[in-house]
Amino acid sequence: MVGADGIGVPRRLAGLERTELAWLPDVRVCIARTPQARLLGLAWMADLPADCALLIPRCRSVHTFGMRFALEVVFLDERWRPLGSGRPAPPRRVVVERAAAAALERRVR
Repeated sequence: MVGADGIGVPRRLAGLERTELAWLPDVRVCIARTPQARLLGLAWMADLPADCALLIPRCRSVHTFGMRFALEVVFLDERWRPLGSGRPAPPRRVVVERAAAAALERRVR
């Protein structure tokens, strides 16, 4: 599961831009800005390290079709602050938050 950066980021996420979120310390947040990164997201991945997350800008809904593990989805405002607590999203579901400006996906712990 070690990616191109050698520190445990999955290969698919290794080339993505990263950011830090003050309210989520010690988590490597990869940003899905490109159409391909947004389309693939975390689908079909076997696993995701506990200290990794995927942030999808301009996102008000998330589907978990093609997921091999359950997600925790945290919807964010325009400053990437949480709009509430994380929502569990098992495989084959859709979660929506109309007020969201972005979504953060993490493996359920």
